[in-house]
Amino acid sequence: MFRTGQASRTSVQTAAMVVGAVFLLVGVAGFIPGLTTNYDTLSFAGHHSEALLLGLFQVSILHNIVHLAFGAAGLALARTARGAYLYLVGGGVVYAVLWLYGLLIDHDSAANFVPVNTADNWLHLLLAIGMIGLGLALGRRALPARARS
Repeated sequence: MFRTGQASRTSVQTAAMVVGAVFLLVGVAGFIPGLTTNYDTLSFAGHHSEALLLGLFQVSILHNIVHLAFGAAGLALARTARGAYLYLVGGGVVYAVLWLYGLLIDHDSAANFVPVNTADNWLHLLLAIGMIGLGLALGRRALPARARS
């Protein structure tokens, strides 16, 4: 646990804050030419955006906004241990669904509106495993058994 002035923060809250902050940074980075290659092709949404964050992950304006919102949600929910737990586990489930979605759709179709590519799919799987794992491992220590269900 960390001491922050008057209150202490649980490890699950710290993890949610870190994850949220990383998503905010990724959201901002998606709008920075140089960090995002092919920046001139950045479109609002859809698979036609050829902009690649770090030259690898396909992004669009909508994709970047989702990262910013997801990061802000993480920081807000990290104020309580239960909120942090729900953010990590729930967010991990969302990323698992997004991973499955990315596997099932044709990346060149209108269904790829976020957009996602193969690198995004692998990252979404890792995020799902990591976030659920963090939430379950750290949340069990921070929450009474009835608060986790």
